[in-house]
Amino acid sequence: MPDHPIVSREEWVVARKLLLAKEKQLTRELDALAKERRDLPWVKVEKTYVFEGSNGKETLADLFDGRSQLIVQHFMFSPDWPEGCTGCSFKSDHIDGARVHLEHHDVSFVSISRAPLEKIEAYRQRMGWTFKWVSSHHSDFNYDYGVSFRPGEPAMYNYTQIPEGSGEASGDSVFYKDEAGDIYHTYSTYGRGDEKLVGTYNYLDLTPKGRNETGPGFNLMDWVKRHDQYDDTPVRIGISAARNKTRPA
Repeated sequence: MPDHPIVSREEWVVARKLLLAKEKQLTRELDALAKERRDLPWVKVEKTYVFEGSNGKETLADLFDGRSQLIVQHFMFSPDWPEGCTGCSFKSDHIDGARVHLEHHDVSFVSISRAPLEKIEAYRQRMGWTFKWVSSHHSDFNYDYGVSFRPGEPAMYNYTQIPEGSGEASGDSVFYKDEAGDIYHTYSTYGRGDEKLVGTYNYLDLTPKGRNETGPGFNLMDWVKRHDQYDDTPVRIGISAARNKTRPA
């Protein structure tokens, strides 16, 4: 018998309808928040950024690929790392299926990392991804958008001062290009701000055991692997431990 309340179907429907009212309220609040996000002021991008991609050198304007909106995934992949970040790889597994729909709705997508292009291409092929991925190795782009940090310099991450920074962090940024070709930075999110882009989490949040991020990190690093590093051994977890832990906001 599971360590959980067991009730009749009728009692379950009563409890489910109470939760449904809260879910509907949250949906309305998320819709309102999305409008506030769209209503944020924009910042004109004055600097010219040049990236290295499979088609040669490309500017930020080129990455729009004829569309007016661009989503950039800041993929953690330092030049001296042998492979890309596990968490960023987890999120990237959800991109290609959505990309065709984005591209037919005036949105281009690109992943950008500081690793040199040859490392990026080798890792992308290993993972089987087809989305566009370019290198900012010779650019200030990662530093300017708060996901790479130079040793000894003041650092801000997720709009908060952090201890003296060095290394890489993750996030997503959004840009708009008008008919005159001017580019504007409209939004960036970091930390847990992009969890909505990870479809696996949305599925897990429906289940009794949830995300099962129970330690030591209480985050995805407790269980996620690159998709070619899982074995086929079935995993069983305790429901009480999974249910009682929450991640920091």
